Amino acid sequence: MGFNQIAWLPLCIVVTAVGLVFSYLALRRRGVAAGLRMAAWSLLPMAAYLTGALQSLWTIGSTIVSFVTSLIFNPMVWAGVAVTGLSVVLFVVSGVMRGRKLRRGDGGKQPKQPKQAEAVQPSAKPATPAGRPAVQAPQKDDDFSDIEDILKRRGIS
Repeated sequence: MGFNQIAWLPLCIVVTAVGLVFSYLALRRRGVAAGLRMAAWSLLPMAAYLTGALQSLWTIGSTIVSFVTSLIFNPMVWAGVAVTGLSVVLFVVSGVMRGRKLRRGDGGKQPKQPKQAEAVQPSAKPATPAGRPAVQAPQKDDDFSDIEDILKRRGIS
């Protein structure tokens, strides 16, 4: 149904009149502020018709409705949504894989040493960058000892 197929003037007059009757009832029951507020809302349909804003609102509403219905009932659009979802999943998976590779160090080119090799050499000192001597941390029972251990394992002291 198009905009010009509806008799907008009588419709706006009826909606405004009904709203003004309700605003009078609100004025009597809930006070002047409530009545005036409802009267203000009641006058908006007539103002929209007289200013031509009603046709603009109709155009906006019909455009939104046609977009949504074409979105819901179009299988090509759902195929696009599925491809978008696949793309998001691939981005997430590649980010996780890249993060693991970066955490291993050396870009993941060298395999990790087995845990048994570390257990065999307990006296080996951790490698430090730029020839700085390894500093032994005093054993503390405070909250920062875990953080200090992690930093020293990474070569940051």
